[in-house]
Amino acid sequence: MTRTARRSAAAVALAATAALLLAACAPTAVGADPEATESLYVTEGKLTIATGEPAYYPYVIDDAPESGEGFEAAIAYAVAEELGFAPEDVVWVRTSFGAAIQPGPKDFDFNLQQYTITEERAENVDFSSPYYATPQAVITVESSPAASATSLADLSGLLVGAATGTTSFTAIEEQIAPAAGAQAFNTNDDAVLALQNGTVDAIVVDLPTAFFLTGVVLDGGVLLGQLPADAGISDEWGLVLAKDSPLTPLVTAAVDALRESGRLDEIAEQWLGADAGAPILQ
Repeated sequence: MTRTARRSAAAVALAATAALLLAACAPTAVGADPEATESLYVTEGKLTIATGEPAYYPYVIDDAPESGEGFEAAIAYAVAEELGFAPEDVVWVRTSFGAAIQPGPKDFDFNLQQYTITEERAENVDFSSPYYATPQAVITVESSPAASATSLADLSGLLVGAATGTTSFTAIEEQIAPAAGAQAFNTNDDAVLALQNGTVDAIVVDLPTAFFLTGVVLDGGVLLGQLPADAGISDEWGLVLAKDSPLTPLVTAAVDALRESGRLDEIAEQWLGADAGAPILQ
């Protein structure tokens, strides 16, 4: 399908979703034209997008989301285009990770900083449909006993950790099941420090973070591989909107159009390298 055809299909999808929205809240005509949906946006004629402070590689390059460089920066501008906004009409604001998913009014139209869609969070905010589903991955350092591991069985007798309360921690318990149990840390930073000082032999993080940690942060970092996706343990990331936002169906329709056209896969391949260099650990 040509890009022009894809844009036409996306416009049809957005218009159909808008018709349902009109039936519910009866504003003026809504579609891919932002001028027709001014009252729905934080700032009339602009699309206000939030991300973290700072925003990290590979999601945003050089902490400059306005460049469109990086996985989530590129996703943001692709969604903006589907909604009918030119790049110059996108406004960026910054939020902390936790503050953005608390109940209450928002100073953004949508926010993206690797938010996993969960039922608990959905009590406070809306999510779009997923723009990415990431597998979990196991990383270590060259000096660790885990450096030669090539299977889940090789990890079972080692100390493997992750940030508590995360999908990564669940993956250790359910997929690796080490004899010593999953080693819990308050944050990913704490887990990385434990790996560096030898307190644990390996840690589990999502695959994009694994690429970043082994390639940039860790001295002698090793990406052992990704955990099998067929176990159903993966993070689905969604765009965050205010609870019951009238924009949610429009933003979801934009994400769905990008998925159906293959554009989401193209962006992931460009900025995250898909699963290159990360064999599946069996």
